[in-house]
Amino acid sequence: MLPSLLIFFTLLSNYIPVNTLNDEGFALLTFKQSVHEDPTGSLTNWNSSDEDACSWNGVTCKELKVVSLSIPRKNLYGSLPSSLGFLSSLRHLNLRSNRLHGSLPTQLFELQGLQSLVLYGNSFDGSVPDEIGRLKLLQTLDLSENLFTGSLPSSLLQCNRLRTLDVSRNNFSGALPDGFGSAFVSLEKLDLAFNHFNGSIPSDVGNLSSLQGTADFSHNHFSGLIPSALGDLPEKVYIDLTFNNLSGPIPQTGALMNRGPTAFIGNVGLCGPPLKDLCRGDELGLNASYPFIPSNNRPDDDSDGDSETKQKSSSGLSKTAVVAIVLCDVIGICLVGLLFTYCYSKFCACNRDKDSKKRTAECLCFRREESETLSENVEHCDIVALDAQVAFNLEELLKASAFVLGKSGIGIVYKVVLENGLTLAVRRLGEGGSQRFKEFQTEVEAIGKLRHPNIASLRAYYWSVDEKLLIYDYVPNGNLATALHGKPGMLSVPPLTWSERLKVAKGIATGLVHLHEFSPKKYVHGDLKPSNILMGQDMEPKISDFGLARLANIAGGSSSPTVQSNRIIQTEERQQQQHHHKSISSEFTAHSSSGSYYQAPETLKTVKPSQKWDVYSYGVILLELIAGRSPVLDVGTSEIDLVRWIQVCIEEKKPLCDVLDPCLAPEVDKEDEIVAVLKVAISCVNSSPEKRPTMRHVSDTLDRLPMAGD
Repeated sequence: MLPSLLIFFTLLSNYIPVNTLNDEGFALLTFKQSVHEDPTGSLTNWNSSDEDACSWNGVTCKELKVVSLSIPRKNLYGSLPSSLGFLSSLRHLNLRSNRLHGSLPTQLFELQGLQSLVLYGNSFDGSVPDEIGRLKLLQTLDLSENLFTGSLPSSLLQCNRLRTLDVSRNNFSGALPDGFGSAFVSLEKLDLAFNHFNGSIPSDVGNLSSLQGTADFSHNHFSGLIPSALGDLPEKVYIDLTFNNLSGPIPQTGALMNRGPTAFIGNVGLCGPPLKDLCRGDELGLNASYPFIPSNNRPDDDSDGDSETKQKSSSGLSKTAVVAIVLCDVIGICLVGLLFTYCYSKFCACNRDKDSKKRTAECLCFRREESETLSENVEHCDIVALDAQVAFNLEELLKASAFVLGKSGIGIVYKVVLENGLTLAVRRLGEGGSQRFKEFQTEVEAIGKLRHPNIASLRAYYWSVDEKLLIYDYVPNGNLATALHGKPGMLSVPPLTWSERLKVAKGIATGLVHLHEFSPKKYVHGDLKPSNILMGQDMEPKISDFGLARLANIAGGSSSPTVQSNRIIQTEERQQQQHHHKSISSEFTAHSSSGSYYQAPETLKTVKPSQKWDVYSYGVILLELIAGRSPVLDVGTSEIDLVRWIQVCIEEKKPLCDVLDPCLAPEVDKEDEIVAVLKVAISCVNSSPEKRPTMRHVSDTLDRLPMAGD
């Protein structure tokens, strides 16, 4: 196919014994030779003595053609050879979280059937070749956390089937290609953060109507006005414009409305709501039509011939009238000031008593335009403590160092370090909604009463029309999803031992028992998954995000009182995908995790939330701890969820080693314990809610197994 490739194969044949390995196998062997370090031995079974590459680690074939090459998180050190362009049927290439370097060979973009290219978390450099436009079927392009330079080529717009475009944390520069927004109407994820992009944000970005989650433009050098079309994005999309060079008024349209200042910080030229910096002329209500043009330079539709008439008109007032007008203005301003002072002393006389209930009762502020509904539109003047140990106020919190821990459709989570060294986790729920404070207060204070070693503690909260904050203890060791699967750019972590996994399983079960049986309302978590199981000291699990969806609904002004509507939306995709599961192959490749796969089947219906929902979610987590796989697996060209895959393995009476996480293979002496936990998991994921055990029964069963270190 390529002259260099033919030369290589000729040289290769001089020292590799003659065999029947096909051409694609030889192409993959060149990749193996370009890898200088393979500490986990992931390529050890790539042998020239085989007839084809279909049995090699990370390789998936269809009709003896390589359709997928997936070798993530193996700490491979090396480069990509041009020979990969010989894999003409390749559909998926996933080499994320390794130590690969060098530029991308242009031959890679001759794979016109490529649908996903996932290279994040490596050290690739150079520019993205113009040839990328040949990948007409590309749906996922993830180049994040590398060292790429140059601008995004305009040919990328030809990849108009893209659903994921993540180029964050590189050294990309230049302006976004013209037509960026119009080209990617199917785009669901957009992350451009932490680069050097400049120029204006394209005016057609509002055409990205399929976006979900966060549209991240942050930490770049974008300049000029924020296009009003940005507000045409779906209202649930969080638009992050922080730390750029944007200027001018913030458009108050669509998805840009009711945003707090957090989305715009780091742009010294921006003005207007929700920022406190008024636009030029707004102080006195002047220049409404031309806020950035001085009044003496404002466009004038009158001809020069009318200047004399206007001059006479402007001088028509006597000096006495002018003085009278000024005096009236001064008196009016004084009266307004006195009225405001009176109202402030009446309603905002905040004493500094640390009793949170007293502060809640006495420290209520209001906006002038909302004074007619004072009983509902309230703002706390300070943080409301839910714990006697809270000894900081809002001013200290705002002065603290803050780092983004994560983003979701429910808001941003920050790690906040106070001046005294205290570390907190602060979740910003959003900016909208001001009508349901009493409901929010009741809910958040009930959640704040929950205290258990395996439940993340809510310590305080802050409510205002513009900001709603939840303040938790900071849990230092990430979450269970990261502990099991790592994360982008993260060096490979030591796999959890079986004793650690069993400890995690027992801790989650104990926390859920407390939630189900000992909380005042016998709560349902409703969204249990590894990403909201935090890992504390000594790998002690802590269930987080309890009640978060309901609080977000209240804070955002939603009328829906439960999390059910959110769960139905999230599970629609799962229902559609399960409809297409027609065949099962012996080759399974881990797929990206989706929260819907932790949800019980009955959540697809509009039924009242049940504790058996949590039991099902817990069962999927147990299976993930045992198998080390994500909750949805690629099976050839289709997908299958982990629950169904385990059931098939059991039906086909496959040995335990086929199901078990390979990292647990050395712990064969624990087989009886693992089988016991597997039986518990299978009972938890029963399709019938009535046949699932209670969490009390699950916890008691696990407690009869030895604890870690016993």
